[in-house]
Amino acid sequence: MRRSASRSRDGFLRDEQRRRRSSDQFEFVLIADRAQFAALEQEWNDLFARAGRPHQLFQAYDWLRHWANHYLDHRTRLSIVTARQAGRLVMIWPLVATRRAGFTQLCWMGEPVSQYGDALVEDGPARFYLLSQGWAFVKSLGADVIHLRKTREDAVVFPLLRQAGARSIAVAAAPYLDLASAPDYESYQRRYPAKRRARRRRLLRRLEERGAMTFERHACGPAAVDLVDRALKLKEKWLIGRGILAPVLQDPRFGRFLRELVDCGGTPAVRVSAVCCNGVAAAVEVSLECKNHRMAYVISYDIALARYGVGVIAAEDSIRSAHARGVARFDLLTPADAYKLEWSDGSVQVHDWAMPLSPVGRMYVCVWLAVAKEGIKRAVKTSPAWLRRGFANFYRWRQPPAD
Repeated sequence: MRRSASRSRDGFLRDEQRRRRSSDQFEFVLIADRAQFAALEQEWNDLFARAGRPHQLFQAYDWLRHWANHYLDHRTRLSIVTARQAGRLVMIWPLVATRRAGFTQLCWMGEPVSQYGDALVEDGPARFYLLSQGWAFVKSLGADVIHLRKTREDAVVFPLLRQAGARSIAVAAAPYLDLASAPDYESYQRRYPAKRRARRRRLLRRLEERGAMTFERHACGPAAVDLVDRALKLKEKWLIGRGILAPVLQDPRFGRFLRELVDCGGTPAVRVSAVCCNGVAAAVEVSLECKNHRMAYVISYDIALARYGVGVIAAEDSIRSAHARGVARFDLLTPADAYKLEWSDGSVQVHDWAMPLSPVGRMYVCVWLAVAKEGIKRAVKTSPAWLRRGFANFYRWRQPPAD
């Protein structure tokens, strides 16, 4: 590795001391380029297999590799912190550094497409000590602020961040279905009110009256990619109709990322399902599976068929198929919208954490993250529909065309 004691253009220290540090038990290394990241693939997968939790599927190597193919650019640098004990990889903090408006921010690798952030850490009596040493290494990297969004309350790093004095900027809830609580889907769905179950059957009959109805399920490959294209078009039409600004979904990179993920497969496993009416997909769901858990990642439906409940029919089919596959928990992800709460058995809190490390970082956290950003979000949600549609169309017009 090239040694340099000076700060790079983006303010990050690149010298050997920052890249590598040893404690009495562990050796910490900063992984800062794609070649180093690629070299970790087998060890990363091995650590995930023995220590990764189901909700950590967004920290799987394959997921982050696809992310890097589309979101890693000149403004974003890999800042993955690894730890070894006697040469064995025992911890990974998958982070990136971004340079914005004159300051450097550390955040989870995988943003904005990952739904949860966390560190992979091997179980053992020294786990919390290892985490705290890793946190000290992360803070030494020269950033102005550490901003770790979407960190679940059952994440490995959650107790550490709370104890370290990080500030919880925002809190959301991720509803879930406890499918393992019933021996079969018929038993599971009895927990829902009889009127709700009858309504779902009525919606299904009404859709069948429109024409031949079929269900499709794919793991990966060309057919799944075609359904992803359909899902993205349906989602875009729905967003425009509702006047909703969704920068992540409307960014062309997201479509390219999702198509590549579905085409290539890997970890997490991708499940693409659709409800088709007269041979045309009326609703599509893209789900992710890992270690006996499923997450509903993208759900879209034809707004012209909304009164037939195609979204509800698609959701029920996905839940049924998940139970048949032995899935223990079905995660509906944040936010806890009303329609999700109708299905769910419980929810997990998800926090956005921030830790300022410089005066500039403190101003960013206290002024922008804690006050201005949340205020803007509230203002957008409460603005008139016509104004929101105008903003959404303007944002869409400014985006480069998708491939």
